[in-house]
Amino acid sequence: MKVHVFFHDRCFDGAASAAIFTRFYQASIHPGAEFRYTGLAHRASQLFDEALFDGDENAIVDFKYSASPRLSWWFDHHQSAFLTPEDAVHFRRDASGKKFYDPHFKSCTQLIASTGRERFGFAAPDLDDLVRWADVVDGALFPDAETAVRMQAPALRLALVMEAGRDGDLARWLIPEMGRRSLEEIAAEKKITSQFEPLYQQHQRSLDIIRQLGRCEGGVLFFDLTGPHVEAYNKFAPYYLFPDCVYSVSICPSSFRTKISVGSNPWNKQPVLHNLATICERYGGGGHPRVGAISLEPGQLDRAHQIASEIVEELKKPPRTTAS
Repeated sequence: MKVHVFFHDRCFDGAASAAIFTRFYQASIHPGAEFRYTGLAHRASQLFDEALFDGDENAIVDFKYSASPRLSWWFDHHQSAFLTPEDAVHFRRDASGKKFYDPHFKSCTQLIASTGRERFGFAAPDLDDLVRWADVVDGALFPDAETAVRMQAPALRLALVMEAGRDGDLARWLIPEMGRRSLEEIAAEKKITSQFEPLYQQHQRSLDIIRQLGRCEGGVLFFDLTGPHVEAYNKFAPYYLFPDCVYSVSICPSSFRTKISVGSNPWNKQPVLHNLATICERYGGGGHPRVGAISLEPGQLDRAHQIASEIVEELKKPPRTTAS
C-alpha cells in the first residue's frame, strides 16, 4: 500500500499533522504502508492538479479540500477549508468515513489525534508533546510574545527552520522523524542546528526592519516587506515589537506569490471583533477568525497595497452588523 500525504508546507502544524497521520495510519489502517510527502502552498491559483493524487490512497492534512475521487483521507481545521461552495457540498455528502473537518480545533494535529482516538481507537502517548506544541504554535497559546519570538523551545527552533529554511526537501526527512522521536532530539540534529543559527540571525534582522517600517494607527499595524525583500517573518514579532496594536497587516514577496498577512494580537486585552478569515475570503484568501492571508500573483504590488489599505481601514472601525 502506497500512501501519498499532502500537507501544509512550511508550517509546523502541517508537518506535525502529516507525522501523526502517518502514525495513525500505520497503527489503525495498514501497518506495512509506504509513505510519500508533498507540501502544498497557498497560491493565487489554488486548483489541485489531479495528477498529484498518484498513491493507492491519498491524504490531505491541514490544507484545503479537494473533491477529487482520488482523495481518500482529509483533515482540516481552517474556517476557509473549501475553495468553492460545491466543494463544501461534496464534503457534506461524503460517506467514506475518512474525511474530517472541525474549525474549533486549534491545530489540525490535535484534530487527527482526537479523531483517531475517538473513531479508530488510536493512541500514541509518545506524541503528546508534538500534539501539545502544534496547538501552542498554531493556536498562539504562548504565555507572552517574547516566548514566541525568542524561540528557545525545540518546537520553535524546528518551526523556524521549516518556515524560513531553504531546504525544500527538509519536510520529507522531518515528518517521519517527528512521528518517532522527541522534538528535543530532532532539534539537536546537525541538519537542524546548522540551519537554525543563520536563520535566527536573519530573524533578528527582520525584527529591526519591522520595527523601522511598522506604523500603528487606530490599533492597526501595517508594514511592507517588499522593499527589503523579506519573504518570511515570525508571525508573533509584530505584537512583540508593537504590543499596543490589536491587528497587524503586512505584505511579503516571494518567487511564487505576493502575500498579504492579517493577524490579531493574542496578548492585547482589547476584544478582537473582526473575523479575519471572512475578510480575507473576500479577496480570495482565508484562514482562521483571528489570523488569515491572501495570495496574489508575484509582482502584483499595486493590487497588494490596495487590498492591504482597504483591510487596514476596515479594521480601524467596528465591524458592520446586519440588522435583524
